[in-house]
Amino acid sequence: MNARELREKFIIFFESKGHKILPSSSLIPKDDPSVLLTTAGMQQFKNWFAGNEEPKYHRVATVQKSFRTSDIEEVGDATHNTFFEMLGNFSFGDYFKEDAIKFAYEFVTKELGFKKERIWVSIFEGDDEVPRDDESEAIWRSLGVIDIREFGREDNFWGPTGLEGPCGPTSEIYADDVEIWNLVFNQYYMTQDKSLIPLKLLGVDTGAGFERTLARIQNKESIYDTDLFNPIILAVEKLSGLKYKEDEEKDRIIRIISDHTRSATFLISDGVRPSNVGRGYVLRRVIRRAVRYGRLININDFSSIIRSVVGVYEGVYDLNIQMVYAVFNEEKDKFLKTLDNGLKVFSRELHVQRDGNIFSGKVAFDLFQTYGFPKEMVEEELEKVGIKLNEAEFEDALVKHQEISKAGMSDKFKGGLAGTGEMETKYHTATHLLHQALRQVLGPEVKQAGSNITAERLRFDFTYPQKMTPEEVKTVENLANEKIKENIPVLCATTTVEWAKKTGALGLFDSKYGDKVTVYTIGEFSKEICGGPHVTNTGELGTFKIKKEESSSAGVRRIKAVLE
Repeated sequence: MNARELREKFIIFFESKGHKILPSSSLIPKDDPSVLLTTAGMQQFKNWFAGNEEPKYHRVATVQKSFRTSDIEEVGDATHNTFFEMLGNFSFGDYFKEDAIKFAYEFVTKELGFKKERIWVSIFEGDDEVPRDDESEAIWRSLGVIDIREFGREDNFWGPTGLEGPCGPTSEIYADDVEIWNLVFNQYYMTQDKSLIPLKLLGVDTGAGFERTLARIQNKESIYDTDLFNPIILAVEKLSGLKYKEDEEKDRIIRIISDHTRSATFLISDGVRPSNVGRGYVLRRVIRRAVRYGRLININDFSSIIRSVVGVYEGVYDLNIQMVYAVFNEEKDKFLKTLDNGLKVFSRELHVQRDGNIFSGKVAFDLFQTYGFPKEMVEEELEKVGIKLNEAEFEDALVKHQEISKAGMSDKFKGGLAGTGEMETKYHTATHLLHQALRQVLGPEVKQAGSNITAERLRFDFTYPQKMTPEEVKTVENLANEKIKENIPVLCATTTVEWAKKTGALGLFDSKYGDKVTVYTIGEFSKEICGGPHVTNTGELGTFKIKKEESSSAGVRRIKAVLE
């Protein structure tokens, strides 16, 4: 059974059991600031489990894109990776333990063909807060499973994702001593102070690691030996001239490059861009690790590896190969330009900035800031000579840098404004028309990525993978001018973030918004959350003229325009 067959078999089986099949959500979590990336199949249903939203369906199954970096240092061995898929079936106030266990057991034994002799299961052993899961044990025994083992919180209690959320005891299925299925029985809501509150709506959240399950089905020792990775590893072999499985240290490098290129491809396609903070740092980290290990085996161009990743998932996920090329290569080039200089500085500082066997955390942070050296890269270099990093000093420098950055941002005008005079106000309003015109001409994936407004012109950055054609530029310009000529009133309303979203207002919807937001509406054409000044009627703007369309950075275009 190959990867595509496994996905299809899973979907058909749970559809036959009355489940609504929903698509994977993005790796960028929606309305969940508690996590950087989607780490589990249940994440898109977090509000349903918590009772904050009425579930649209009571039985759901998904194949969910997921990403975890907790074990990134282990990537390179036979089992660890960063990007992965989760097979999951969910119940929201519908079935509970009995059906969940029966569905899982039937799928594993009948659909996947695992012999009963290869299987054992685990249950929660209980503690002072949560009782032993006797019910699950009884259900397993009724199915003829004899080998039932019990474990505590660390192994058999799942959740929550982030700082708080639904959670509960788990029961797991192991095949050949490898966990392939995890059934989570959501019975509680864990608050940030770790208190457990019983949920009104009991739920089931099951998950099977796709790569791990596939390896067991194909009787492979490693996830990297399955058809998910074979084409990617082949591409690495061709570029490096190496042969996989001939040298363990070289094999580790090949696996790191394969995993990180794959994960970068998915992150970029879902809209993540490299930066020094948050999910952008996760992407920067995996790209730079791939590039660094690529140098060790003479790989400088990752294009064919990226193509192999896209080929593996063709028809399964929409991966934007041109965008991936652009973002990956720009980050690679930035890194290579600073890497050699950074290594020289590191070597020099290594003999100066140390206290015994401890290396200065402040210097390590300066290397990160100036030369793009990720913290873990410094640690890897230090490990070679038996020296440790002053972690507390590094974190202190990072916190101070973030505080300075926030203070600097608060001193600037909102919306990229250099002032609030008459022309700045007109240009600021014109950006709303430009933004919506771009979305109509180029597609709804276009999003604002920044702006800068003076009394002389506007500059508007937006996400788009390629240069606009002259025809597209002219169409955008004409559309904006049509709306100006229509003399449309610019209306303002103060409302909640939730209501703004429900009514279709554009916005980032991140933690920068308070309880109330200001929404500016230009007829039926444009609706945006905004804090800047605006004219009262589009007819006040004059004639809109695009002067230049150019690249701002990888995957981001820039328009400079004037009002005449």
